[in-house]
Amino acid sequence: MVHLPSTRHLLRAKDLIDARYRDPLDVPTLARAAHLSAAHFSREFRRIFGETPHQYLLTRRLERAAAMLRNTDHSVAEICFEVGLTSVGSFTTSFRRVYGTTPTEYRASHPPSRAARVPTCVLQAYARPVSSSFREDRRAAQG
Repeated sequence: MVHLPSTRHLLRAKDLIDARYRDPLDVPTLARAAHLSAAHFSREFRRIFGETPHQYLLTRRLERAAAMLRNTDHSVAEICFEVGLTSVGSFTTSFRRVYGTTPTEYRASHPPSRAARVPTCVLQAYARPVSSSFREDRRAAQG
């Protein structure tokens, strides 16, 4: 059974990641936002959301980078730094691992659409990597 106050605090940290993904966030900072010790925060975050805080943050950054690759003409290096990452090489490696292609190849295969404006939330939902971070989703898929 999930303890609601703890879950609410974890959601506060998750919201912080979503809002400040560009910032240098670490587990101690996120744990303070959740009013938990760093070790307990990391365990509970993974238990509730199915991935570590670091994995969640990296996924958000890569989602934002993918959107920027589709919708801006910023260079790959600029996008890397704009989403809060500090190494273009690591960014390219992580991007390829998640999306199966390099950032440059991804941009070439997703030219910007000028015909219709699609809300960012819809674009992010369809650009999100296939892996689910919620255990409830995995249970529903299995059952």
